[in-house]
Amino acid sequence: MHLGKHIPVLLVIMLVILLQVLLSALDKTFYMTQITMSAFYALVVVGLCLLMGYAGQVSLGHAGFFAIGGYTSAVLTTCNLMAYGSSAWMGWLRSAGMVSQRQDLYGVPVLSFSPWLAGIAALLVTALIALLIGLSVLRLKGHYLAMATLGFGLIVYRVVLGAEVFGQADGISNVPPFRFPAGLEINGRPAFRIESYYLAWFFVVLVMILSINLVHSRVGRALRSIHQNEEAAHSLGVNIFRYKLSTFILSALFAALGGIFLTHYNGSIGPSEVTVMKSVRYLAIVAVGGMANLWGALLMGILLNFLSLRGLFGSYDDAVFGAILIAIMLFAPQGVLRMPSRQRMMSFFSRRSHA
Repeated sequence: MHLGKHIPVLLVIMLVILLQVLLSALDKTFYMTQITMSAFYALVVVGLCLLMGYAGQVSLGHAGFFAIGGYTSAVLTTCNLMAYGSSAWMGWLRSAGMVSQRQDLYGVPVLSFSPWLAGIAALLVTALIALLIGLSVLRLKGHYLAMATLGFGLIVYRVVLGAEVFGQADGISNVPPFRFPAGLEINGRPAFRIESYYLAWFFVVLVMILSINLVHSRVGRALRSIHQNEEAAHSLGVNIFRYKLSTFILSALFAALGGIFLTHYNGSIGPSEVTVMKSVRYLAIVAVGGMANLWGALLMGILLNFLSLRGLFGSYDDAVFGAILIAIMLFAPQGVLRMPSRQRMMSFFSRRSHA
């Protein structure tokens, strides 16, 4: 990657540090809670931007992948293995650091899988499901693909809402923090706001670097050729289905990663993360930022999610994101950062009035 492509990354890092210093100086660190959550949601948006903006595939099921990551990690880190505590295989897991013991909300000892093992398992499960879904639906195009992924999202929603292991309508609570070496952890308690903030942005920057390298590589050129003209790309020897499938799985893994970290940050996850409107929200954010604009998608993902989490839109939250999507499709299909001129918008209304 050329030096010029590093500059936005360095600017983001500087802005992240500056924002933290400013909020600390003004004693407004409580804003970091929503910014950190927005950063985890932004991982979904970046993955969806890769899929839609570069591979040209529409997905209305990424809230499902987010939930698969979060719910899988939550189940594995809250299940109680104390009944097997004296077994030989449990002793091996203990010595390998794959299980950890703690107390639940009522002071009862709980022996569960470690967040690291649970997180890896969640990513593997997500990759497998994305592979199976991708093999089934990625041969579809346009609104057929959108409806198929929408159906997948609805299936995940009904499963988590009806299965007792997923807590049904109550979801799963008492999820432990995600701990890292050197005593760092992703934890929603006020004492961990600053380190959780930086850990969240560390993963966002890491995902952005990976995505930028991808779109400026041979793979990225192949994806752009597929997006522009599949027949021409196929005639040049591009394996269209393989590239689509690989990008679909990668974007699903980004969504699952966001789900895992946000679940451990909040200490819980519920069915609200799997609704259709969540998927519509991610799609709207990508549209606002620009379908093939990673930085625009990231910026709008942080901004719009932050405003939503702060309650700016109130009970009209879903309606606002639906309206945003309609407005962008009408007036700025290339994203708000490439907003058309006022004359173009006026001509749009003029054409409609004479129709």
